[in-house]
Amino acid sequence: MKSKRNREIAKLVNKQKAYKLAEAIEILKKAPAVKFDASVEIALKTGINAQKSDQQVRGVVSLPNGLGKKQTVLVFAKGDKVKEALDAGADYAGHDDLFEKVKGGWTDFDAVVATPDMMREVGKLGKILGPRSLMPSPKAGTVTSDVATAVKEIKAGRVEFKTDKFGVISGSVGKLSFSEEFLVQNIKAFVSAIAKAKPVTAKGVFLVSLAMSSTMGPGLKIDMSGLQE
Repeated sequence: MKSKRNREIAKLVNKQKAYKLAEAIEILKKAPAVKFDASVEIALKTGINAQKSDQQVRGVVSLPNGLGKKQTVLVFAKGDKVKEALDAGADYAGHDDLFEKVKGGWTDFDAVVATPDMMREVGKLGKILGPRSLMPSPKAGTVTSDVATAVKEIKAGRVEFKTDKFGVISGSVGKLSFSEEFLVQNIKAFVSAIAKAKPVTAKGVFLVSLAMSSTMGPGLKIDMSGLQE
């Protein structure tokens, strides 16, 4: 039996309809409230062959209005780069002590940056960082000597994205308390960045379908026309 909350949500949603972005945001905001500022997330199905390594999609996007939450950043670095990272706003920066802490299973952070000279050691943390999409990479701009810029961009709302084993890219685009305008701007920036990251080997339709949801809220199909900037 559905809960009262789920019954109220069901009244708002036509599961067969692909909603315009503004209409979908309005529905999410009308849904029964939760006791916290819910996140808004999108899931974009791509037309890649997820079994082929040369069709994987990965990149970064700077959301114009941020994520609406504090991003906890860890930086693996030595010497002056540790101070640079901390001065730029990193929450944790260092090497041996942090390496051992993460090796022990600690993952209380949202992003990891590393200087190139640290990657030999950081690579050993792949089993911990990899499944959580936290492994630094040059393509994502998180393996860099310019740790200050990387930290500032992440803090400002830079998001990394990549396809999963089903060819789907999922990510947060802000908070439900954001204005419709801010959410639309963030979503368009996210979708446009994915479109620009299309692999040259991918054939046919690349952006297949888009769904949007809020934490504990309904999932909605989105009409993708006019979404790319």
